[in-house]
Amino acid sequence: MAVGPPLVYADQAISIVKKKDATGFSRDVCAILLIANITRCFFWIGDHFETALLVQSLLMILAQLALLYICILYRSRLSPEALGGSSRPFSFWQWPTYTQYIEFLAGLILCETILILIFGRSELFVGALGFIALGLESTLPIPQLISNYRQRSLYGFRMSTLIGWFGGDSFKTVYFFLQKSPLQFKVCAIFQLSIDVAIVLQRFIYGNAPPSSALLDEDDELEQALALADE
Repeated sequence: MAVGPPLVYADQAISIVKKKDATGFSRDVCAILLIANITRCFFWIGDHFETALLVQSLLMILAQLALLYICILYRSRLSPEALGGSSRPFSFWQWPTYTQYIEFLAGLILCETILILIFGRSELFVGALGFIALGLESTLPIPQLISNYRQRSLYGFRMSTLIGWFGGDSFKTVYFFLQKSPLQFKVCAIFQLSIDVAIVLQRFIYGNAPPSSALLDEDDELEQALALADE
């Protein structure tokens, strides 16, 4: 329970490094997991749930920091940063450097530390913090669901990651009910599992053929190679 979920992303990271291309994997997945698991650690301070789940959060934070670095290193040339613009307010999670992501996460930790020191004894606050953490984590598959829909393909999204999501979320849903975990864990696990099912259906409908954007990148690289050869 503690080690399995973080390991799901190891194969995804290896695939990106081998291809030197992060196309197809939504970087917003890293945002959701980092923010959710940081918040879940503060939830644990107010409501001591299973230690295995706390360890899972700590390991997931480390895994996602590494995966985020790899995604930035090998991001697509068609990404908003590469094109010189972003439609998001303050270019959220589409910043050009890894340092900016770390600065944001450090600010988040500082703010949550202050809040838990002030309101940590309030059951209402702790309960709300739990729903925020687990509710946010339950939206994890949504960015990938949207990315798949836009590309009409699951290109770049590893089948091992999908199997890990579906299998892991199925296991943890049963685990939460058997262990009588807090209500937040149960409700959010059921919602997350339903999105996993939708992505499985996308896999059968769209397949994993390269989208047009990936083909354009390959054509550009070929043209550059030919130009260098002519020189």
